[in-house]
Amino acid sequence: MAKQALILIDIQNDYFPQGKWPLDGVEAAADKAARVLQAFRQAGDAVIHVRHEFTSEEAPFFTPGSEGAHLHAKVLNEGNEPVVLKHFVNSFRETPLRELLERRSITELVVVGSMSHMCVDAVVRAAADLGYKVTVLHDACATRDLEFNGQVIPAAQVHGAYMASLAFGYAGVVSTDEYLKAQAAAA
Repeated sequence: MAKQALILIDIQNDYFPQGKWPLDGVEAAADKAARVLQAFRQAGDAVIHVRHEFTSEEAPFFTPGSEGAHLHAKVLNEGNEPVVLKHFVNSFRETPLRELLERRSITELVVVGSMSHMCVDAVVRAAADLGYKVTVLHDACATRDLEFNGQVIPAAQVHGAYMASLAFGYAGVVSTDEYLKAQAAAA
């Protein structure tokens, strides 16, 4: 039987309404992530939190040692749940993430977190390239409006475009409810 791990990507204070870089729909996404986190804990499956910190005090958010760079209270790590500190968009780059997964013989990843168009996208593509089977819970991920060439692209369109791209070639992309229902049926 495949061994799975939940990877929570950058669910940190600066992405919430009082933070330096608030995301659209972040509260609802974090609530969904917390539901999945609880299910993984109850099942005894592996959980790995990823936390981003930039290396410069001049960073727009996630500055070193700041409250904004801390994990949000909705998804704090417990017990033996490791927190991987990263300084790049890709959670595998110059971190122990792959080693943690290999040590636990993990073959399947469930990904939730932020931002859909950056760190979630990067970790899913990297994980697929490394041979992991990946599932993204689209409603447990959040992003924000982007601007390109003078045009504002609404967060919902950014999110949808990235989820569609991941679903096309890198991961299964489902809702939290669909995932939890399938897990309950398989148990």
